[in-house]
Amino acid sequence: MRTSLIIPTRNASSHLARLLPALKMQTLQPDEMLVVDSASSDDTVARFRAFGARVEVIDARDFNHGGTRRWASEQVAGDALIVMTQDAIPATPETFANLLAELQQDPLYGVAYGRQLPHPDAGVLGAQSRHFNYPEQSRSKSLADAPELGIKTCFSSDSFSVYRRSVLEAVGGFPADVIGSEDAYVAARMLLEGYKVRYAATALVHHSHDYKLLDEFHRYFDIGVFYGREPWIKQAFGDAGGEGKRYVLAELAALRKAGALHRAPEVLVRSAFKLLGYRLGHLERRLPLALKRRISMFPGYWR
Repeated sequence: MRTSLIIPTRNASSHLARLLPALKMQTLQPDEMLVVDSASSDDTVARFRAFGARVEVIDARDFNHGGTRRWASEQVAGDALIVMTQDAIPATPETFANLLAELQQDPLYGVAYGRQLPHPDAGVLGAQSRHFNYPEQSRSKSLADAPELGIKTCFSSDSFSVYRRSVLEAVGGFPADVIGSEDAYVAARMLLEGYKVRYAATALVHHSHDYKLLDEFHRYFDIGVFYGREPWIKQAFGDAGGEGKRYVLAELAALRKAGALHRAPEVLVRSAFKLLGYRLGHLERRLPLALKRRISMFPGYWR
């Protein structure tokens, strides 16, 4: 199976000292590597070209989470498309090989996404997010799992995933214009068409964020915008059910284990900010454009 690697970048220099050696050590080397750079002002382009990647530079204003990946997927020839972000660092030499191997276990798997471990310097809450969403055991998900998993059925992550091109094209490819969550969009389309999603816990990358309070608000506003504009996903899969409550309890347990239970009020405030952002995202059509630009994590989307 011919494999193509796609990485969107923007001022990625601070990650390259770890990313490039990790890519070089992979036992499975992609047949081609395409970097789509959003007009970086650092040495990202030069370093990737020196590494041997094909680099295409676009105007930062033209970047779109779905549209850019859609365009990139049309520029490569692979039967399997590995998609990752600049801050996802392969954790073992077998990371790519394991991801592809799990995709190939079943011809109905349209996408497989890897297990994300916290970066070595991650904070307690940033690390807990990875542990909560990326357990130790691999799992297959189909439409039949929706009563159990709700909207988490179509959870996937383009921070590190691999798509079977034939299935990606069968469901219409990446969406041309979304504020984010293009991975959930494609996974949902695949599931509704009878394909499956694979969580590949054997394919490890380091990838985590220590979001600040306002970052969480901005991020969940964008998530709310996405699901507000794509109501068919909730109609097909339901909502998150008690996921929010389970997440908060897991964060509190992580703080207790770390001897940092004094931060419990922070968890509650963060949860309130996430909920507020998500609800505002659903109401975004009633908000003035200038306000949406201010409260979005992706202000360039609002043009």
